Amino acid sequence: MTGNHGEQRDVGGRGGTSARRLASFALAAIVATRVGKAQSTPDPRFEAIVRLTEAKMREFGVPGVAIGIVSGGTTTVRGLGVTNVEDSIPVNAHTVFPIASISKTFAATMMMRLVEQGKVDLHAPVRTYLPEFRVRDESASREATPWHLLTHLGGWEGQVSGPDRGSETLKNFTAIQTDLMQVAPPGAAWSYNNAGFSFAGRLIEQVTGTSINNAVRDLVFRPLRLEHAGTTAGDFIVQRFASGHSSRNGAVTLQRPFSPSVSVTAGGVGLCVTDLMTYARFQMGDGAANGQRILSQESLERMRAPQARKQSTDDEIGIGWHLRTGGGVRTASHGGTLGGHVLLLEIAPERSFAIAILTNSNAGWRLIQDVEREALRSYLGVSYARNQAIAHRGLVESLPWLEPLAQQPDATPYVGTFARPSNTVVVRAAGGKVTVQERPNTGNPGAEMPIAFFGPDRAFITEGDYRGQTVEFVRDAAGAVSWVRVVGRVAVRIP
Repeated sequence: MTGNHGEQRDVGGRGGTSARRLASFALAAIVATRVGKAQSTPDPRFEAIVRLTEAKMREFGVPGVAIGIVSGGTTTVRGLGVTNVEDSIPVNAHTVFPIASISKTFAATMMMRLVEQGKVDLHAPVRTYLPEFRVRDESASREATPWHLLTHLGGWEGQVSGPDRGSETLKNFTAIQTDLMQVAPPGAAWSYNNAGFSFAGRLIEQVTGTSINNAVRDLVFRPLRLEHAGTTAGDFIVQRFASGHSSRNGAVTLQRPFSPSVSVTAGGVGLCVTDLMTYARFQMGDGAANGQRILSQESLERMRAPQARKQSTDDEIGIGWHLRTGGGVRTASHGGTLGGHVLLLEIAPERSFAIAILTNSNAGWRLIQDVEREALRSYLGVSYARNQAIAHRGLVESLPWLEPLAQQPDATPYVGTFARPSNTVVVRAAGGKVTVQERPNTGNPGAEMPIAFFGPDRAFITEGDYRGQTVEFVRDAAGAVSWVRVVGRVAVRIP
């Protein structure tokens, strides 16, 4: 199974030969900063979250973490562990992490600034601004709008990237990605789509008349005074930078070389947790920062307003944000996965709460889901309902509280072969067991993964390393199962 930023999805280990070394890394550096409302004593909830994070670092083999929490008027950030297992520099409040797909919220913020300036209409055709825009399906090419780009609803295959061409990268991407397979009509089936955000970046370049690197600086970094934010390897190399790592079978290794995303708007922003919490506070505020109006509060709220439901889940998509409700609390979030880094930013504006968890390990998703869920419980009293069907947010996660249906549905509507450009997904039923298998067009097929249904069209993997992760079936307008969604991406049924 694959992740959603052009990276192979890694599972990571739980200890082994590197455990003692990692334990010392996890405890080697603790750097805290508090801003806002004064506190005479440390917040015991935050300290408990730190202890849990340290334990999870040891359990899953995560060398470094930066964590930040906004609660009420107080922001607390802390660095834990090291930036690099081969050069043990402590993670601190200003260590830069590549935030991968969290960058998509920056893209949406830029686009909304252009909307307010009257330069972009979210519901006008993309070709209004990018006449050269084209995918394989001509009707989709004509009908797609910036709204489709920012909500993962374009329907074409999105797990693609292009070569680094410097300031010409997004122009080149748009020119060469003209034959993307249409796996669903625009708006018909929610499917995580990096390509859409790369097209959005090129649109921003056209409208602003500058490179996307300059545009994000002008529209977001400088107005918010994000002092350690950047978009290129040159920006990152002069910072204390968290290198990516792989954790497998108890061994933690540095990933070489580091390859930043070539698409700024799909995943190319990097910054420190202090800057990210400044950004989170802005997103929860009234749209003003540093004495100037950046966005209206209405635009910020529009970004967090549901635009569509992610079919066969309980989650929704906003404009650049993934939306979830747990225990009556509404959250907007985005995760990211890239080059041995897994990360999450989550905001709950109605409760003046935000959390960021930045890790430099492919196993970081395991840590993130455990720490995120405990923080939501501790600070907001949030817990997941039984069989709450969560959806992909740019990072892998497993369902938290599952109970299979006592009477499993007839498997006939789900069985079949479903296509993507790079692989097929085969759903089989035999011997009373339903399985899902991904078969790449080249190379060996993945394992057959048994699934069980816990709700209508909602299933989870019951065994192995991917246990608890979702498989969702999506129906067309006629009610037939036309798509299967695995790790956020749909494949279309082959007749």
